[in-house]
Amino acid sequence: MAGPLETPASLTHHKRMLTRRTFLAALLPVPAAAQEFVAVSEIISDDDFYRLVSCGAAPDAECTKPQIRWPRDRQLRLRVGIAGVGMSFPDYKLDLVDAALDAAIDEVNASGARLFLERAYEGAFDIPVYLLDTSQGGQISGTGNSELDGATISIGRVALRSRGPDITAAAIAISRDIRRREVASVILEELVQALGLHTDIASPVYRRSIFSEESNSVTRLSGQDAEALRRHYPRF
Repeated sequence: MAGPLETPASLTHHKRMLTRRTFLAALLPVPAAAQEFVAVSEIISDDDFYRLVSCGAAPDAECTKPQIRWPRDRQLRLRVGIAGVGMSFPDYKLDLVDAALDAAIDEVNASGARLFLERAYEGAFDIPVYLLDTSQGGQISGTGNSELDGATISIGRVALRSRGPDITAAAIAISRDIRRREVASVILEELVQALGLHTDIASPVYRRSIFSEESNSVTRLSGQDAEALRRHYPRF
């Protein structure tokens, strides 16, 4: 059984240094964000794509879950950071996640959506990221987050809490078994899901989408992916 996660001993990116200390999660219990997907056989319209990733609707079908988003007064000041690191999480993967998190934040901020994510290193995080001792397929423990702890993880997992249409809390967990080549894509996908676009799409024609259920290779927001984020957080 893994013990409590700790903050990273050091984050060399941006030459930031953090003192290693025991981490106690600040989030309250968060209802499960279902890692569901919808299968399609061909390219679908922008409207259908947006409804699929935002509320789980198959083309020409009803939503299977509510659309949720960060409230307007928080959209331009969301703090994202590595909140805890398992003792067995490899140092080289911590470095990769550190860089990938900066890159993912830049992608979101440059998407044209009404969002501004800030990379944070201390204090309270709106979207904390936990790097786990847990192996792929194992049970999460030690985060102090009662929704994550006890849940099974594949490579990444997102937990969201909402009140009505508003997201009030989010958390991301990453397994120690994440592969080097998956890091940048998985971090971007989980961050976008933490913004409320929480349904994947299963189709060989969408393997180049960040929402692909079948691939972890996309590291940029473009095309329908970026359009969906802009629709979810319109500037006007």
